[in-house]
Amino acid sequence: MRIDALRLRLRPRTPVEASDLGVRLCQSTARSVYVCFAVVAVPIAALALGAGEIAMWLPFVVMWCAKPWLDRTILFVLSRAAFGQPTGPADVWRAQQDVWWRHFGSTLTVRRFSPWRSLTQPVYQLEQFSILNGAARIRQIRHKHAASAMMMTSVFSATETVLTVALVSLVFWLAPAGRAPELMDFFVGVEPQPLMWALPAAYIAAVLFLEPFYVASGFAMYLNRRAELEAWDIEQEFRRAFAH
Repeated sequence: MRIDALRLRLRPRTPVEASDLGVRLCQSTARSVYVCFAVVAVPIAALALGAGEIAMWLPFVVMWCAKPWLDRTILFVLSRAAFGQPTGPADVWRAQQDVWWRHFGSTLTVRRFSPWRSLTQPVYQLEQFSILNGAARIRQIRHKHAASAMMMTSVFSATETVLTVALVSLVFWLAPAGRAPELMDFFVGVEPQPLMWALPAAYIAAVLFLEPFYVASGFAMYLNRRAELEAWDIEQEFRRAFAH
């Protein structure tokens, strides 16, 4: 990895500060992140909503299970942005073998249940370790940071829930006077039919909005950990000092 090409200013950071750096990275590259993310997220969202015709709980399961796979596109864009490289859908398409299909099975199974997946995903995707040979590297990256990564995952999960509830509440707040649905009707799924789709649609919208920030936070924590292990911050300062 070329430290001199890294556009982020490295310095010793706490995990919380590193997470904030990731959020800012996502904000600064939001256009390319969301455009590229939409390439895979929109079809999956449509599939999830379509599964509601079978059972109303299926959209939640489909979207929940697909998260780690969707994260790979986001991480691809963010990893290039960290080095000042712009990314468009065509770039994602050309790299689809590495971005979408490498470790496809483990991404949707073992990796789905990792509570610190945003921290360790770069090990699998960017360093190209596999589930079988990456255990030692994962332990090294995770050392003393697992609790922070789990807490960050919990915070984003709680935020996702709050945002979902807030979006569903719009059905009641924006209903015409005298035509607001009864709250119990919403939970038991009686008519009108649009109410039955409000909750899965709100959940999917919350996931699509928050997931890039979650991935970016974990990616920044990963970079912070790499800087700790390999003294990237010192090397970066030396390179800048001698560049003048």
